[in-house]
Amino acid sequence: MEDAARQAVAICVPVRNEAARLPRFLGGLDRLAVPPATDVAVCLLLDSCTDGSADIVAEYAYSAAFPVHVATACRPDANAGIARHGAMTLGAAVLGNANGILMTTDADSCPQDDWLRITLAALAGADVVAGNVIRRGPRRDAAQDRIERYYADLYALRRRVDPVDWEPPVAHPHSSAANIAIRLSTYAALGGFAPVASGEDARLIDDAARAGFRVRREAASVVHTSTRRQGRAEGGLATALDWLDRAGIDPVRVTHPVDQLWQYRHHAAARSAFRRRDFSALAAAIRLSVDHVIGVARDCPNAEAFAMRVVPVAPQGMRQVSLPIAEAALAALVAAADPARAA
Repeated sequence: MEDAARQAVAICVPVRNEAARLPRFLGGLDRLAVPPATDVAVCLLLDSCTDGSADIVAEYAYSAAFPVHVATACRPDANAGIARHGAMTLGAAVLGNANGILMTTDADSCPQDDWLRITLAALAGADVVAGNVIRRGPRRDAAQDRIERYYADLYALRRRVDPVDWEPPVAHPHSSAANIAIRLSTYAALGGFAPVASGEDARLIDDAARAGFRVRREAASVVHTSTRRQGRAEGGLATALDWLDRAGIDPVRVTHPVDQLWQYRHHAAARSAFRRRDFSALAAAIRLSVDHVIGVARDCPNAEAFAMRVVPVAPQGMRQVSLPIAEAALAALVAAADPARAA
């Protein structure tokens, strides 16, 4: 009975030429507070490393707080999705149990000491936890700060008009592989991270919601990540920061919040329709036939999957606008949704 009550966790990390940052990251792992009855393993995929990363990992393994498992891969081109999935595959092999938990982060990052405790507690009420990622470094990134504030406000509005009971009171908009926890059975059902050069994290989170899994964006689960401008993944955060340094905020385009809000409100309507099994009003609102909506519902395991699959783009499309226009429009929407807060 004692063994059955334990939970096994694999922290899965791809490493590509991170010798300069590995000591800080590995030291952060050793400082993690471990919840009772929890077994933790560290699973590192050395992805075509040509620096001293392998030596650092080998030395660390002798005195690490947790068992360390290492695999290597050799590829001429960087591919974040393939590398991340390789690390998760190593973790799955180490766990050997569908009830195990896979957590992933980046080798240039550092989790807070309470990362395990908070994330695992959050996963008790969800299928996937997308934790918070906070940038730390010597440089200030005012443009990226502004973009992230906008998306945080938009996500808060989303949860006011389309609340779900597995989200925390304070959530966030990130879907970053620098901070994701997922049950091994859920990861297997989704087919794992897609083999793409970037965006594998957002795709996995989207796929999870469309499959009906509960995704909890837990703001209290924190990983601190670097603000470097030369990263390992094409199109990742480092690329975005470098582009903002050069281009500034003017070229940034985001989906008009009015169009996003149209979707969010109809996600809420779709959840209600699915629970009531009455689809006529929803079909009219989203301009689809009742037969089509019923057909989608028939293929969905729950209201979450149905809401994510059935709601189309807004009638006028998903218009792309500048960030200042979007900020002003979002402020007006927030004021309309919650006049007391706006005042």
